[in-house]
Amino acid sequence: MKGSLRLGRIAGIEIGIHYTWLLALVLITWSLAEGFFPQASPGYNRGTYWIVGIVAALFLFLSVLLHELAHSLVAQARGISVRSITLFIFGGVSNLAEEAEKPSVEFAMAVVGPVTSLVLALVFWIIFQAVQPSSSLASFFHFGGWLPQKNIAAASVYYLALINALLAAFNILPGFPLDGGRVLRSILWGTSGNLTRATNIAATVGRLFGWGFIAWGMFLVLFAGDWLGGLWIAFIGWFLSNAADASRQEVTLKEHLTGTRVKDIMYVGQESINPKTTVADVVYGIFQQRFRRAVPVCQDNRPVGIVTITDVKGLPQEKWAQTPVEQIMTREPLYSVSPEDDLNSAMKLIAQHDLNQVLVLSQGQCVGLLSRADIIRYLQLSQELRMKSGFKVKQP
Repeated sequence: MKGSLRLGRIAGIEIGIHYTWLLALVLITWSLAEGFFPQASPGYNRGTYWIVGIVAALFLFLSVLLHELAHSLVAQARGISVRSITLFIFGGVSNLAEEAEKPSVEFAMAVVGPVTSLVLALVFWIIFQAVQPSSSLASFFHFGGWLPQKNIAAASVYYLALINALLAAFNILPGFPLDGGRVLRSILWGTSGNLTRATNIAATVGRLFGWGFIAWGMFLVLFAGDWLGGLWIAFIGWFLSNAADASRQEVTLKEHLTGTRVKDIMYVGQESINPKTTVADVVYGIFQQRFRRAVPVCQDNRPVGIVTITDVKGLPQEKWAQTPVEQIMTREPLYSVSPEDDLNSAMKLIAQHDLNQVLVLSQGQCVGLLSRADIIRYLQLSQELRMKSGFKVKQP
C-alpha cells in the first residue's frame, strides 16, 4: 500500500503502517480518553485518561496485527507468499503474492482471522476476571451497572476484550471481502466449482452489507445526532461496498485474461538499441515517432537494460545528444516474461513490482515489450467488440 511506513519484519513479512493509521490512532485515543474511560472509571485526571487511551489504542492495533498475521501465516503454510501487512484507518490488510488456488485453502485462511480475534477476546476477558473477579459474563456487553466502580486498568482490559469480540463478529459477516465473505465464497466455490460465480455472489452480499452500514450511519447522523459514530459507520460501509465491487471486477478480469498469451498482444514492431545509442536518438526516433515509453537495451543480443521516459526525465535536454543510454538506463532488476506465458501471470508481475512494462524474452533474447498500455488496449478492444478471451491483437 502506497504511503506506508515500514516498521520491520515478522516471520519474513514486512509490517507497515499507512498514514491513515495515524488518524485512526488519534480518533480512537480521543474517544477513549474523552468518552469511554471517564464514564467507565470516573475519578482520574484527564492526563491519565489520555495516557491509558493511547496504550489501549496501541493494543487494539496490535490485536488487528495479530489478526492479519494469522491470515498470513496460514497462507505461508499453504505455499502462498505474503509480501507485507499494512495497518490503515479501517484495520489491516495482508498483501498476498497470489490468491488461493483451492476452496479449502481460502476457507482456512479466512476463518483463522475471526478465530484469532475470539481467542484474544477470551485472553483479555481472563485478565479482566483476574483484575475484577466479581464481574459476570453477562456484564461483558453491559458495563453501565458495574464498570464505573472499577479501576481504569480493568476498564482498559474490558475494552480490549469487547473490541476483539466485536472485531470477530464484524469480520465473520458473510460479505466479501470480509473474512465471512471469503468463507462464503470458499463454500460456494467448493460446491459449484465456479470461482467467478462464487465471487459475484459473495461480492453482492458484501455490497448489500456495505449499503446497510451506510444507511445505518446516515440514520445515526440525521436522527440520533451521533456525527462521529455515524460518519465512521458510513465510511466503513462505503469502503466495504467499494472493496466488494473491486474484488468482483478483479476476478472477472482474471477470467477474461485466462487463455490469452503474452505473444498475442505484446508489441513486436520495435527493435532494441545498443548501450552506445544516444538519448536524443531514443527520444526523437522511438519515443516521439513510435509513441513508445520504453526500449530494451541489448549487448550481443542479450538484454543489459531498459530505457524509459522516467529515466530520461532526470537528464537535462541539452545533454541528450552527448549522453549514451548506458549512463541512464535501468540495469537491475530487469523483469521479464515469456511469449508463451499466460497474460494473467504477466499482469501479476507488472502489478507486484509496480511496473509500466516488462521485457519479453525467448531463450534469453529480447523479442518485444509488454506494457500496461498494451493490456489496457487489449481489454478495451475486446470489451468493445464483445470478444472472448484468447483472441489475438494484430500489430500494425
